[in-house]
Amino acid sequence: MREFGEFLRSRRDRVRPGEVGLPVGARRRVPGLRRDEVAVLAGASVDYYNQLEQGRGAQPSEQMVAALARALRLTEDERNYLYFLAGRPVPPRHSLSAHVHPGMLDLLERLPGTPAAVITDLHATLVQNRLATALLGPVSEAKGREAGFVHRWFTDPQARARYHPDEHDHQSRVFVADLRAVAARRGGDEEVTGLVGELLSVSAEFADLWARHEVAVRRADRKRLIHPELGVLELDCLSLLSEDGSQRLLWFTAPVGGDAAEKLALLDVLGSQEVTTGDHRVG
Repeated sequence: MREFGEFLRSRRDRVRPGEVGLPVGARRRVPGLRRDEVAVLAGASVDYYNQLEQGRGAQPSEQMVAALARALRLTEDERNYLYFLAGRPVPPRHSLSAHVHPGMLDLLERLPGTPAAVITDLHATLVQNRLATALLGPVSEAKGREAGFVHRWFTDPQARARYHPDEHDHQSRVFVADLRAVAARRGGDEEVTGLVGELLSVSAEFADLWARHEVAVRRADRKRLIHPELGVLELDCLSLLSEDGSQRLLWFTAPVGGDAAEKLALLDVLGSQEVTTGDHRVG
């Protein structure tokens, strides 16, 4: 693990605080990030991160390697090398440990005043900012197929709790049409065919919608979301797709008119309160 620690240290030294949304400050003793800052960005304890840089401690998990790669803004080649040094296989492109391009992370950091997240094409959240957490709740801890919001939408009634009941039918149609587009782009790979097969067997609603053969990538939509403290927020949801379509940057904005802008401002206050109570999620 010595080389793993050395590589972390070399990458940490080159990242400037402002590049990852941290205050620069006038009394910094190092040109790059401090160890404690990397630990917070990666969702790790400072002691554990110190052990990694020192080449000690347990072998990091695939999820931790992915979090470190995001915190340090590694390129895809550098991320793959970090997995090699950790003795871990490079995860599939569509997994929860998939590489998030530094450009998308940079855009995410530049949207501090609006809820935003990077998700996979099956709507599994890879990273989200604090306002997205305040609006949508914490990132799901589910793994595998269950991590995708499309799966949870049709199998877990609680997944719909933050959506206005009048929106459920529309959202179901949009999810299924989007999934058909993803299936076509991926060439019917095992992950998508397995998901479709399971949903066909457990959800009559999904089976009915799938039989309609509607196809459309979801690029923008109007949503009515229910927040436990702020009530209903009507928001525009926009998305930017990666070049290969495997990931999307989502962000929510207030339409002209109505009270959504005021509620987003209140959400900003609520999000700040969550951070002060120890929410150190990546992003």
